[in-house]
Amino acid sequence: MQPFLYGSEKLTPEIALQLANGKLKGVFSPEVEEKINQNCKCVADIVATERTVYGINTGFGLLCNTKISVADTTTLQHNLLKSHAVGIGEPIAEEIALLMLVCKLQSLAQGYSGISMGVMQRILWFVAHQIAPVVPKQGSVGASGDLAPLSHLFLPLIGLGEVFYKNQRITAAQLLEEKGLKPLELGAKEGLALINGTQFIAAFAVKVATELQKCLQLADLAGAMSLEALMGSAQPFDARLHLLRPYEGSQHVAANLRALLQGSQILQSHIGCDRVQDPYSLRCMPQVHGASRNAWQHLNQLLEIELNSVTDNPIVLSAEETISGGNFHGQPLALPLDYATLAAAELGNVADRRCYLLLEGRDGLPKLLMQNTGLNSGYMIAQYTTAALASENKSLCYPASADSIPTSLGQEDHVSMGSISARKALKVVQNLQKILAIELLLAAQGMDFRRPLKSGETIEKTHQTIRKHITHATEDRLFGQDIEMIHELVLKNCFEY
Repeated sequence: MQPFLYGSEKLTPEIALQLANGKLKGVFSPEVEEKINQNCKCVADIVATERTVYGINTGFGLLCNTKISVADTTTLQHNLLKSHAVGIGEPIAEEIALLMLVCKLQSLAQGYSGISMGVMQRILWFVAHQIAPVVPKQGSVGASGDLAPLSHLFLPLIGLGEVFYKNQRITAAQLLEEKGLKPLELGAKEGLALINGTQFIAAFAVKVATELQKCLQLADLAGAMSLEALMGSAQPFDARLHLLRPYEGSQHVAANLRALLQGSQILQSHIGCDRVQDPYSLRCMPQVHGASRNAWQHLNQLLEIELNSVTDNPIVLSAEETISGGNFHGQPLALPLDYATLAAAELGNVADRRCYLLLEGRDGLPKLLMQNTGLNSGYMIAQYTTAALASENKSLCYPASADSIPTSLGQEDHVSMGSISARKALKVVQNLQKILAIELLLAAQGMDFRRPLKSGETIEKTHQTIRKHITHATEDRLFGQDIEMIHELVLKNCFEY
């Protein structure tokens, strides 16, 4: 596979994950290296001429009017990283820390931040060797960039902080000594270029977007299996119906469901039944799943813009021209992440309703999906779990971006809280994965009662995959183990979509 060219090629969520997981190598083209070097020289020229430029020879935030001497330039940048590394809480996942590094490399490689190639190569070295800095989860308000988490992310460049390396948590000083490397001396503006930006938000958004996309496909699959177990109708998925209300998401889901149900003997077996309409959680899957798909698509479109943007401040155009602005503000991602959180929660909400339907004992299914109940509780409590997860997700749907608390003594008087939006969104998606896993478990049990009739090819393969790991239940057992198993299958992407 050809290496990815930072700063030259378009970064997507999928490519970012490949880079972060070591499945794809990232490099700099000679043209990008030249642009970075020229831009770095511009900053050196600004320092030499002592022209006052924010962050190069001034203090930061509220202290923007405090002039810093040429002799103190490096100290200023090192103090910036140390003073701003005030995050708290458990560390983020190693994969997300590596995603942050990837996102920052792409932003800096645009050549507007005054960074040196020495710093760029050291960051690239961390990614190439799968060395993830320890970054606490909490402490960012999403403007002026993700200051606290990015400070923790880059402390190891100057020999401070901690890293995860080979399944161990060690100090950066230990790592550099072991590898025979010296801490870097940051030049003018380099510390600011490292911590200004939205890479904490963007890295979480990459995980949200990629995992939510899988959940959207899985929700269609689980919903189709539930529909078959409940002897539901495919008529609401007719393409002619959705042409009359042509949302892209609804049309996509309806087409998905038609494909999944194609060739189903179960559908054919009850064509002449006298039931007029199914409950909404079955009948309205194109509208509900489709609306969530529209939200995911919106997030994905904006995320790709973010991944290929310069989110620094100020930007350096030349030695004579710099622009101070607000490209570090997290609002462009905070809003769609809150929207995506709601979209994911709704997928879980409607899936929980289908789980409830499967247990009701309707349309020939035994109550609680087991013949001998009373002595046995069947799958009763599995739906308690989906209800608890769905309710937890609802509590996480309050939009973090609706809030703003002024910081820097009022200099930064509106912030996005996008870092909170991002963390909440991923939590909701992770809960959704568990809900869909339980629906698949219940739907497979329900389909067993429709044998010898078979469903469509993909649904049958899904059922077979489940049955390879989890047997049909005729009496109570440790259903929690079954749930853990099917959740693991979901996380490992063991089901065809």
